[in-house]
Amino acid sequence: MKARSLRPDRRDTQSGSPFEVAYGFSRAIRTGNRILVSGTGPIEADGSSTSGDAAAQARRCFAIIGAAIRELGGSPGDVVRTRMFITDAADSDAIGAVHGELFGDIRPAATMVVVAALLRPEWKVEIEAEAVIASA
Repeated sequence: MKARSLRPDRRDTQSGSPFEVAYGFSRAIRTGNRILVSGTGPIEADGSSTSGDAAAQARRCFAIIGAAIRELGGSPGDVVRTRMFITDAADSDAIGAVHGELFGDIRPAATMVVVAALLRPEWKVEIEAEAVIASA
């Protein structure tokens, strides 16, 4: 990832997802002390989807999210909100367990919503996050 500054009060970063350029969005944007991370699907560096179960896909989503937050000067400990979109309610415990591994001590506000489908049919989960960096 590489952060860039478009305005003095805004920086963004890209993760290399083919959708970022094609659809015209940033993986994450930092404005002031807030970092907003776009919906993040389980995409590998080569553009393929992460294989495996819902937990493996959630881990990949959170790895991409964590890298974006770090690129913009934050850390996973700064996460204050997550939104998880899942395609099968039966996967909620597996995805929730991964969330708990990463955020069990942080306990951000979190939402999990079952949706009819995600962008790629093989995706079981897509995740958004927001972080607030404490003032120095």
